[in-house]
Amino acid sequence: MFTSKAFRWALLGIGLLAIIALTGMNVYSLYDIRDRMVDGEEERQLSLVDELTRNVWRQIYQPFEGLGTLELEPTERTIETSGKFPPQLHEKIISAAESPLFDGLYYTPEGTDPCIEGSKVYVYNYSTQIMEYTENYPSNLCDGVGLARTKARIELNSFDYRWNNNVEFDAHRTMNIGFINLSENRIIGYLSVSMNKDYIVNDVIAPMFMEYFDPKTNPGTVLWLHDWANNDVLATNNPSVNYNRDLMDARKFFPGDMFENWNVKVGFIENPVGTIYNDTLLKNLIVLGVAMLFVIGALLFMFFTAQKERNLSQRQAGFLANVTHELKTPLAVMQAAGENISDGRVTEKERLKQYGNHIYNESIRLRGMIEKLLDVAKTDSGQTLIKAIPSNLNELVKEYLKENRSYLEEKGFAVSFKHSMSQALIMVDRSHLETVLSNLTENAVKYSSDKRKKVIKIEVDSDPKNMLLHISDTGIGIPKKHQKNIFKKFYRVEDSLSAKTKGHGLGLSIVKNLIELNGGTIDVASEVGKGTTFTLRFPIFIRNKEKVSSKKTSESSNTNMINTSEYA
Repeated sequence: MFTSKAFRWALLGIGLLAIIALTGMNVYSLYDIRDRMVDGEEERQLSLVDELTRNVWRQIYQPFEGLGTLELEPTERTIETSGKFPPQLHEKIISAAESPLFDGLYYTPEGTDPCIEGSKVYVYNYSTQIMEYTENYPSNLCDGVGLARTKARIELNSFDYRWNNNVEFDAHRTMNIGFINLSENRIIGYLSVSMNKDYIVNDVIAPMFMEYFDPKTNPGTVLWLHDWANNDVLATNNPSVNYNRDLMDARKFFPGDMFENWNVKVGFIENPVGTIYNDTLLKNLIVLGVAMLFVIGALLFMFFTAQKERNLSQRQAGFLANVTHELKTPLAVMQAAGENISDGRVTEKERLKQYGNHIYNESIRLRGMIEKLLDVAKTDSGQTLIKAIPSNLNELVKEYLKENRSYLEEKGFAVSFKHSMSQALIMVDRSHLETVLSNLTENAVKYSSDKRKKVIKIEVDSDPKNMLLHISDTGIGIPKKHQKNIFKKFYRVEDSLSAKTKGHGLGLSIVKNLIELNGGTIDVASEVGKGTTFTLRFPIFIRNKEKVSSKKTSESSNTNMINTSEYA
């Protein structure tokens, strides 16, 4: 039996673990899908930022597109003689000069160092469209040419370098292009264009921010064009969100080392896909949680219902064995006595009377068992009838003790009764109450040990709404773990005394059912070795204003009682 019970509990545990594991996997999958979608959306947004920076790079380079396919070697001769670049290159110079991206063009021949005071370089004259020799040039030309010269010399030392130019940016100030004579492996000169910062920021990058990440259609992604060297935000697509490092989720640089002091900071304030999926995720989690609770509840309900059915079946089997044995005992006594009388073996008057008493007593005992079984059958089928009338609880207890006190005292019990001063009436079926008192006092008789003084105390009391009946004994008591089950049908507390005591586990079940049918309740308080107290509560039906005698209470009509009383 223990192995079977352990196996059933093990199966229940495995089932619960399986449900929890499957639920956990589903929750993990939902969150994983959410994270993947959010990450995918963020990657898509970042790829748009990459595309944006590449488009900025293309606009800056566009005036010089195709420069790598031109012959740059004649540049030295044509600049010196005409102040112009070779025809094809001159077209690109004009295109760059006309572009609002740049606000100045300069050419520094190799061998000239703009960092040395008094040096002369060529400057583009927008009126004549030719390069003029001048000493007036911006100071940042020194830095730009210096960067381009260093880069070009490094590249010329590379054996596999095969381009006729190299480009180097001095942050956002100048774009510097080194012209290279590949056949002679030397630098020809440096074309420097001064960058129009305001135009690039306000007319190129800022509109692209709005084009790619309009806050009306894409409110969750915020871009900031950040000059990290000066800690200055130059442009943003959403002015309502101030730049904060804690809000930054990614950083993108412009291609080709362009604008090295600038980068695009990206903040995902609210991922629209994540927001939409979060709403769906919450709904899915709620549905999944409710479904899991229902499945676990159903599993537990089926398990404990099966346990109860199994326990009930076992108790019924034990009850059937006990009741069969107890039915056989009086029948056997009656049969033996009847045979002795019918065979003429007993002729003495005294013995005949003794045998008759045996038959009578056993028949009474047999009738009591049958009536108890009939009460259970009626209860189960819902056929128990109630004949409730207004009654005085004090008088009902007195009547019961008048008939049964001598029997209880013969069993060695000291019986005490304390009545209530209240003359309130309750609606109760008197025969039902008598059955209740009989069962409770019978249990006190059965489960009281001879080692202690045997006492039965009955007390009638009241509270504002109920009449109370306390029945106490000094018996063996009921262990706390069994107290919640003693009112169940066929349930018996298994211990050394109860095992020797005849019983079917029906008495307290009948008691509880009869009390509830009469609108009352029953509670138990017990301590092992000290005794048990049952407390019955019946709602007050009529609260008398005057003291009435028991005779008046029992004999007066309903009309008289209503005239001398008020409803509780």
